[in-house]
Amino acid sequence: MNNQNKITPGFNREGFSLNKSGNLEFDRCELIKLAQKYGTPCYIFSENIIRKKCRQYVNAFSERNVTFEMLYAGKAFLVKAMSNILKEEGFSLDVSSGGELYTALSAGFPPEKIFFHGNNKSKEEIEFALKEKVGTMMVDSEYELDLINQIAESLNTKVGIILRVTPGIDTHTHKHIQTGQVDSKFGISINRVPDFIKKVLSKEHISYNGLHFHLGSQIFDLSPYVLAIKEMVKLIRKIKDLEETDTLNLNLGGGLGVKYLESDLPPSIENFVNLIVDNLTKEIRKNNLIMPKILIEPGRSIVAEAGITLYTIGNIKEIPGVRKYLIVDGGMTDNPRPILYEAKYEAVLVNKINSSLPKEVVTIAGKCCESGDILIKDLKLPSASPGDLLAIFTTGAYHYSMSSNYNRLPRPAVILVNQGKDDVIVKRETYADIIRNDIIPGYFK
Repeated sequence: MNNQNKITPGFNREGFSLNKSGNLEFDRCELIKLAQKYGTPCYIFSENIIRKKCRQYVNAFSERNVTFEMLYAGKAFLVKAMSNILKEEGFSLDVSSGGELYTALSAGFPPEKIFFHGNNKSKEEIEFALKEKVGTMMVDSEYELDLINQIAESLNTKVGIILRVTPGIDTHTHKHIQTGQVDSKFGISINRVPDFIKKVLSKEHISYNGLHFHLGSQIFDLSPYVLAIKEMVKLIRKIKDLEETDTLNLNLGGGLGVKYLESDLPPSIENFVNLIVDNLTKEIRKNNLIMPKILIEPGRSIVAEAGITLYTIGNIKEIPGVRKYLIVDGGMTDNPRPILYEAKYEAVLVNKINSSLPKEVVTIAGKCCESGDILIKDLKLPSASPGDLLAIFTTGAYHYSMSSNYNRLPRPAVILVNQGKDDVIVKRETYADIIRNDIIPGYFK
């Protein structure tokens, strides 16, 4: 039974409970014991939450009696164990680099269910994908279309492609994670597509499989999707009129927001899916078109809330009348989002979850040599001491995948938990790992 409502007033985080000893658990694994076993900092992922989110999407579409395909956006978090979970859940996969593709293939992910994204795929990456018989190449530009066709010709193969379109729709999210506006490095401007499609259809080694758009990330206001669907269906109608060609697949990207703060109220997966289906169905009927298969590619909304990060507090620095810093054993190397996007987080002291100690306002700082290495500003916590264990919520997306070795810090371990079971899915890096690729030039004496 989940005792999350008894943890502390206002605590409302999925997967958490208190055990009989009063200690905080995540997916029934005691966090203090995980920290002792694996060390800190470390990422903890709940397998149950990941699978639950996958199934929410599948069930929401299944109830609407439409043809659909679920793609997971690998950029959010992709390791071999994650690839295996996705395969078992029947998902397809969106990759955006040769490294992500290699990771998926090394885990036995079926290549025919892989969609290769990216706005500047190299010749080597395209050759790798085509030789491995990747199912779909997402075309981002005329240059890329020519390159894919040229490589396909050299390999004597035909490639299914989907065109990434920039619909010219702005979203109310951070400017660095908007991707569908007019001024974007991604995709082909919607106004250019009718002429561009002629070139696509003329390519002997290219098969036109559909259109794609992606508006951005961490979206709460779904109204831009309504506008984008209208514009994309108009485009599908133009393609039909000009080339007598049906668009059989429409990929609406991802972008659904998640809960980082208690005050966040993101739309539900079900509401998101219903809005897509309702509006696309209406516009397709209005334009007298064949209903395309619906593809979407969520990433953050599958893994973000399934992940937490554990840190140990070390130095505590108080500047009287100004600020009190709790400095942890990680920082911007394992979570660059605050310094990149001004992302906001919440956290608890695991070993003082129901403490009666008076609360104080503190700032959680990292150990990197940057003044901007601040994870959380102005957080209310019980009085802390060195050695206390801190858990930051909603760190499953874009944390491990964006982590670095700045200051030559080893990347943390990644632990998967499931109903009381725990295991490593990515080993903690060692100092030896950090220097593994270093070479001293032969001409040095």
